[in-house]
Amino acid sequence: MKYTKHDAKAYARENMTGIWAAALNPFNADLSLNEAGLRSNIRHWIDDLHIQGLFVAGKQGEFFSMSLAERKRNIEVAVGACTGKAGVIASVSDQNMDTALELAHFAQDCGADFIVVHAPVLSFVHDRGEVLYQYYKRFCDELDIGIAMWSHPDSGYLMQPAECARIAELPNIVAIKYSVPREMYVELSKMVGDKIQVSTSLEDDWLDNIEQLNWRLYLCSSPPYQLQTANDLRMHEYTQLAFAGKFDAARKVRDSLDPVRDAMKRTRPADKPTAFGKYWQELLGQVGGPVRAPMLDLTPPERDAIAAAFENCGLKR
Repeated sequence: MKYTKHDAKAYARENMTGIWAAALNPFNADLSLNEAGLRSNIRHWIDDLHIQGLFVAGKQGEFFSMSLAERKRNIEVAVGACTGKAGVIASVSDQNMDTALELAHFAQDCGADFIVVHAPVLSFVHDRGEVLYQYYKRFCDELDIGIAMWSHPDSGYLMQPAECARIAELPNIVAIKYSVPREMYVELSKMVGDKIQVSTSLEDDWLDNIEQLNWRLYLCSSPPYQLQTANDLRMHEYTQLAFAGKFDAARKVRDSLDPVRDAMKRTRPADKPTAFGKYWQELLGQVGGPVRAPMLDLTPPERDAIAAAFENCGLKR
C-alpha cells in the first residue's frame, strides 16, 4: 500500500485525477483472456494517449462472464502493466459479498491503487440507506485500500445523494462513479466538497463539470481510447485546456470531436455495445477480439457500416 487507510482521501485527491478509462478486455478466439493484447492496449493508452488511470475488471471488461480466477488474473495483469506509469482502480463488484471481499483483498495485496464496489442489488428493499451504509462499512472495516462507490441503474435503484454523503464519511471512501441524472451528481458534489471525488462516465458532460463543478477526475468509460489516437489527442487537449481555465478554447476542441461521436452513435447497435467497442478499437489499431456470452457479436453488415463511418469521422491516425 502506498498510503494508510486514514490517508486514503488525501492520497486520492492528489493522485486520482485526470482521465481514467474503463478497459474492455480483449479475448482470444477461444475466448480466453488475451493477456498480451491487454498489455499492448494498456501501453498504448498510457504512453500514446496519456491516460492517467485505468478502471479494470469491470462491466466494460465483461467481468460477469469470468471466473473468480480469471478476474484475479485480469487485475494482476493490469496492475503489472500500469505500475509506475498510471493508476489502477479494480472493480471487485459482485452480488456475492464473500466474492467481492475476496477480490478486494486480492486487489489490495497485488498493488492496485484503489477498488470500486458497485451498489448491490437489493430486491424488495425500499428503505436502503442503512443497508448501503453497512455494506460499504464492511469493506472499509476490512480493508485499507481506497474505495470508490458506484451507483448505476443496473442495481435497480440509484443511491441518493444524502446516502452517498453519509458513506463518504467513512475513512477510506475516496470517490464515487455516479451514473445518475446530472441534478443528482451536482447535489452530491455540493454536499461532499473535496471530501471525495465525484465523477460520472458521460464524456459529453466532462468539460462542463470541470468548469461548473471544479471536477478533476473523469471516472470512467471507453471514450478516452475510442475518441483518440496517438496523432489525435483532442480529449486530452480539451481536458488540459479546461484544467488551465481556458474554457472557450477547450469547447472548440471538444466540439470538433462531434463527427466522431456521431459516427459512433449512428453505427453502435443497441444490443451490441461491447462488440461495437472492441471492433472500434480494432479499427484504431488496438486489440479487440470477440465477446463472451451473453453478449452478442457483430454481423458482417454491421461491421461494414461501422468501418465506413470510422473512415469518414475525421480521426487522425
